This record gives sequence, structure tokens and C-alpha cells, in this order.
Amino acid sequence: MYDYGLSTLTQYGIEVKSSSRTRGALVCRTEQGILLLREFHGSEKKLLFQQEVLKKLSQEGCLVDTFIENQEGSLVTRDKDNIPYTLQNWYEGRECDTKSREDIIRSVQILARVHKFMNMPVEKAYMARSLADEYARHNQEIRKIRKFIRQKGASARFEKEFLGSVQWFLEKGEKALEMLVKSDYEKLRDKAGEEGLLCHGEYNQHNVLLCKNQAAVTNFGHFSFDVQISDLYCFMRKILEKYNWDVFLARRMLEQYDKIRPISSEEWENLQIRFTYPEKYWKLANYYFSHNKAWISGKNTEKLEKVIAQKKIWGDFPENCFGKSPF
Repeated sequence: MYDYGLSTLTQYGIEVKSSSRTRGALVCRTEQGILLLREFHGSEKKLLFQQEVLKKLSQEGCLVDTFIENQEGSLVTRDKDNIPYTLQNWYEGRECDTKSREDIIRSVQILARVHKFMNMPVEKAYMARSLADEYARHNQEIRKIRKFIRQKGASARFEKEFLGSVQWFLEKGEKALEMLVKSDYEKLRDKAGEEGLLCHGEYNQHNVLLCKNQAAVTNFGHFSFDVQISDLYCFMRKILEKYNWDVFLARRMLEQYDKIRPISSEEWENLQIRFTYPEKYWKLANYYFSHNKAWISGKNTEKLEKVIAQKKIWGDFPENCFGKSPF
């Protein structure tokens, strides 16, 4: 019978009282507390660096999912089938509820606090790629997808919606790239490299566990040295899509972050540029292009239609939110 890696716990000298499945892992209740057992797919070298980041955050009083060494002093443990697993400290709590503005604000405050302590000696291997290069590549991909659909003919609803809207969104993408090149983005990127500033890389509602009196941040596996404000942008974008680009909520999120970790004028400008780029539109188009085109997900089509329906309010959002002075 497949044990989902539970047998590896003997190599830690840990006995499990009970376990339950969660997203891609097992939550184990033990005498040492709640632990998370997960199959490991990454680089062990990067894992060791991640552990150093987590230890530093933990020493600063942040609740994070530090890894536990087995009896041989390794962070990775293999079962009898040679499948690698990791074991992490875990917490009793619930994910951030995106329907709760209180949870949203609390999650922003937690991110600001974590960012204050997320700096390490730079490892060039973990530097994030340039946002300018990323925007240029994404714009090229949108053009490629437009050409592909035009040549084959738009038959599916998704393809028709895409062709009818692509020019408007592509112009927004080109505008964002032009703004980025003219901005102080490279100075921000240089600062991140010089000061060893780290980003979580995937800060969203699923990676924030709200406990009784504290909150834990989890899943740092996508960390990189980068402009930290990118984490705030990623969290805000996913929330604001659900709130129809509510400027009041956006300003409140920015204000709460700024109270703990001040936002510089260069970062403020960078946030405005990031919100100018049609990232969700590109993601949906890219998903279509890289998957089976004989059957196009109805859910993906609905998402595209929602993005198009919100284009006026989304297009006005950067100026309405960031045109005003920072706090």
C-alpha cells in the first residue's frame, strides 16, 4: 500500500499520531508538533539556501515553514523506492480568505514584515530575470498567437474573443514596456542585487496561514533576488481581479504595507508600470497556445471574457490608483 512517504519518518525518529492529506502533501500530527511531509522535486543546493533564508526569518520572529533534518543531517530523505521527501514545520491555521478585507490587509502587513528581514548575501544563480526582457518576450508571444489564430482561422469562442481584443491589450503591453525602459527600474534591480533583497516569488492567499494570534508564511520555493515590490504586486493583482479593481481597497493595501516597509518613489512608479501590463491576458493566451487546441477549456474562455469585460476599469486603474502621491 502506498504510504505517501510516511515510512521516511522513521529516519527522523518521529512517530506520527495522525495524518491528513492537503494540497500536494501530508499534514502529520506528532509529539514534535504539526509537520508537513512533501515529495521533493527541486535542487538540493537551492533547498539548502532556502533553509538559510527560513532560519533567518524564524530568528526574527516570523512564522515560516523551516525544514527538519533527518538523523543523518540531510533535508531530503528517500523512501524504499528512492522517492525523495522533505519534512517541514507546519501550523494550525486557515488560508487567507479573499472575501475578507480584514484577512487581505493582514496578509499585506505580514508580507511587509517578512520583506524587512528578507536579505541574504547574493547568489547570482538565484537572481530573477529582467522584467523588461520578460515583457518583451510576452509581447512577442501575444503577436505570435495572434498570427497563429489568423492563419488557422478563429473557430472557437476563445479564439474569436482573443482576435477581437488583442490589439487593445497588446498596445497596453507595449506601453508598459516603454514606460519600464524609461523608468528607474534598473536602479531598483541593481539595489536588489547589491543589498541581497529577496522575494517570496509566489505570495498569494494559499501561502498565508492565519493562526489564532500570529500568521505563518509558507512555500518559499520560488524565492529569488529581485525588486521586492513584485511580491506586493502579485498579491494585489490576484485580489483586485476579484474586487473589480477597487481603488479604495488597493490604496488601503498600499498604505498598510507602506506603514511597515516604506514604498519608495521608484517602487511606486514600478508598481504603476506592473499594473499597466496585461499579465492576466497574456497568461490566458499563453495557456491556450501551449495546450490542446482541439478542445479549449470553457473555464479559460470565461476568464478571458471577464478580463475583456473589465478592460475599461482595469485600464484606468493604474492612473486612478498611482496617479496620486505616495503616502
